[in-house]
Amino acid sequence: MPLTPLDIHNKEFNKGFRGYDEDEVNEFLDQVIKDYELIIREKKELEEKLNEMNSRLGHFTNIEETLNKSIVIAQEAGEEVRRNAQKEAKLIIKEAEKNADRIINESLSKARKIALEIEELKKQSKVFRTRFKMLIEAQLDMLNTDDWDHLLEYELDSTELKATAREEEDSLA
Repeated sequence: MPLTPLDIHNKEFNKGFRGYDEDEVNEFLDQVIKDYELIIREKKELEEKLNEMNSRLGHFTNIEETLNKSIVIAQEAGEEVRRNAQKEAKLIIKEAEKNADRIINESLSKARKIALEIEELKKQSKVFRTRFKMLIEAQLDMLNTDDWDHLLEYELDSTELKATAREEEDSLA
């Protein structure tokens, strides 16, 4: 067990024949007591500082652990966000591709339908042209016939026309 300043203070030496000078020993012991008390105080202060530093170290260690856990959680969350963003991007791309395919298919279908309608219109225009040509040719043939010349040869006088008109009125009445 270590000595305390009180132990040193209360220590008494046996006196012997021609022993040490008592005042000198007491003076030395007083100086040892003061130095020893100072060392004990410093030791106590250092122990208190050490305890405080250990406490702060523990606090900072907890903060470090918390920060490390937070970093790991943030990294995991970031990774999860990245994975989700990639999944969402893939879904958006697939949806866009489906829409593009649908639009292309609809456009091709409409183009085919329009092409068929154009072909049908071409056929109808050919038929119309042929019929119209035939009609005009028939009319030209009619104009080119000799019947017109024969009509011009008729001579009617106005009295005959009046008589014919009266006969028709009488027959209607």
